[in-house]
Amino acid sequence: MMGEAEKVDKFLELAMDAATSAGRLLREGIDKIAWIKHKGEINLVTEMDIKSEKLIKEKIQEAYPDHQILAEESDIPHAGARFRWIIDPLDGTTNYAHGFPVFCVSVALEIEGTVELGTVYDPMRDELFTGRRGGGAMLNGERISVSDISDLNNALLATGFPYDLRESEANNVDNWNAMLVRAQAIRRAGSAALDLCYTAMGRFDGFWELKLFPWDVAAGALIVREAGGKVTHLGGETFNIYSREVVATNGNIHSDMIEILAKGKRP
Repeated sequence: MMGEAEKVDKFLELAMDAATSAGRLLREGIDKIAWIKHKGEINLVTEMDIKSEKLIKEKIQEAYPDHQILAEESDIPHAGARFRWIIDPLDGTTNYAHGFPVFCVSVALEIEGTVELGTVYDPMRDELFTGRRGGGAMLNGERISVSDISDLNNALLATGFPYDLRESEANNVDNWNAMLVRAQAIRRAGSAALDLCYTAMGRFDGFWELKLFPWDVAAGALIVREAGGKVTHLGGETFNIYSREVVATNGNIHSDMIEILAKGKRP
């Protein structure tokens, strides 16, 4: 009989296969998008979001038909499932729709309420980030760890802005302005999952964002923690993938970032 560790290994293999297969599909289709629709004033969905999600869901359902799936373009399933796959089939849709090659596929598995594994695949750089709870974080099979920067003045940070930034005062602009004069620099690349993975392997020293969804952060937040980083809410509270905000850092600059972000508007 297969043990629990072996089962998680099989789940991770499936997540990696699904993410890389969907990523290759996206890479091949980046210049061939047939249609783009608006889900909101500036929130997009493309045919490739749908195709990528369909591919991932079919792989999971073929292997584990009794598992639940929470995906960006699908209805949210009921709470309480033992196994729930959390999928972002195309994180960075706006980038993708414009041909800007910064996007990824994110697949995580939550077992009895705890995210046990996650993988994020960047098809344009062929970079596969993986994390397993208690098992460390990897980039293309090599262990990764967060940076050792300890002074916020020397830190390269990342963030993003919510789709309702034109309507809501809790739009992260105040945080951006406050952090801009404290950090070495800030980048806004357009993919929360990649921002988290870049924090996990030291390209960024910290990341924060508001109004995110579970599929944006489930895999990436786990990868940061497994790389030795720290993940909380903007006020320093215990992180939960369903609470829609995140601060992820190398740990050294976390308290300084929290002090600044605590003064900003929150949803």
